[in-house]
Amino acid sequence: MDARDTELKKELDATLHARKELGPEYESELVESFLEKVERRLDGTADQRTRRQLAERQMVVARGARPPESGGPDDSFGERYGFGIVSLVVAIPLSAIAVVNAELPGLVVTWAGIATVNMVYARGGMPWQRHRKPSPRGDWEG
Repeated sequence: MDARDTELKKELDATLHARKELGPEYESELVESFLEKVERRLDGTADQRTRRQLAERQMVVARGARPPESGGPDDSFGERYGFGIVSLVVAIPLSAIAVVNAELPGLVVTWAGIATVNMVYARGGMPWQRHRKPSPRGDWEG
């Protein structure tokens, strides 16, 4: 347990002790106060983590290496998760329309399209949309 956890535990103990002394009528104010402290702590931790990741990327770029691609476990998990959820939500009405209009073959084509879109997204987009690192010799020289 680090010092920050110890400090937060002390804050919780103080809040619980204050609740015993003040009674249940002040409970909501005490809980809100404690939660604000926890929220400030989390915000500070998130800000610190974001600054550290930005500094690490800047160091990588300053050393002349390529910046890390998106798709790492921390960088785009939420984005990938959100895209998967949206594609499943959109798949429901598309499936219904396909079955009503073209029955089983329509359903198969619809889900093949949805799966293809998700696979392309998972791979990082279309190859022609990716940025190439310029060659030090130029594009015309072999």
